[in-house]
Amino acid sequence: MSALLLSGLVVFVTHTLEAITGFGCAVLAMPFVSALLGVHMAVKVITFLAWLLALYLVVKNYKQIDWKQYAIITGCMLLGLPVGMYLFRTQQSDTLNLMLALFIIIVSLSQLWRSARGGAPRAPLTKKTALPYYLLLVAGGVIHGIFSSGGPLVVLYATRTLLDKGRFRATLCLLWTTLNTIILATYFIEGSVTKDVAVSTGLLIPFVVAGIIVGERIHNKVDQKKFTLIVFSMLLLTGVFMLFSR
Repeated sequence: MSALLLSGLVVFVTHTLEAITGFGCAVLAMPFVSALLGVHMAVKVITFLAWLLALYLVVKNYKQIDWKQYAIITGCMLLGLPVGMYLFRTQQSDTLNLMLALFIIIVSLSQLWRSARGGAPRAPLTKKTALPYYLLLVAGGVIHGIFSSGGPLVVLYATRTLLDKGRFRATLCLLWTTLNTIILATYFIEGSVTKDVAVSTGLLIPFVVAGIIVGERIHNKVDQKKFTLIVFSMLLLTGVFMLFSR
């Protein structure tokens, strides 16, 4: 029970952050919940909880979804998702995790430094400049298949294409709902959703609800500039957590 209570505290904090920004709860929660509940239990429980949070935000903010960007992001990520799901099952993810963590840290630090110096907003993507970002989205699909959170790489694309905080959050949450529905379906098909997974998930749902309430209030109060700083700070935190949780 103490492990579940501690997991609940982690779930509350991380799901509050995702309710603010639209990403990050899974990868931030995973190191702690894995240590408390075991890695394979944690992956399934956190995937369920992240799915519930994203689904709620999608239903509530349906009109803010950017369907064009959702289609682009989802299409690219679906190319990488099966690879990531294979790597998760074969446990061949350590090197990928290290490379991703270092990349995220470098990019987020550079963006925070740019914001601190008052740099001009980056130009929108064009057909010529978009290709590397599409490749990031495919890589994000691989990461999502392994860790149930391709958020860091997707966010790098979304910060260039979803400039309004409401559209940013709603569109990303629809993406997580879609991808996690696929992952959860595979768990049910392969019979890996045990009674312990179901019970642990149910006991942690109230902490998700509390996180939604707090996160929504903060999201509604911050302006776009502060929201951008929060997003890249979250990215930095995500990279650090991924680096030291290996």
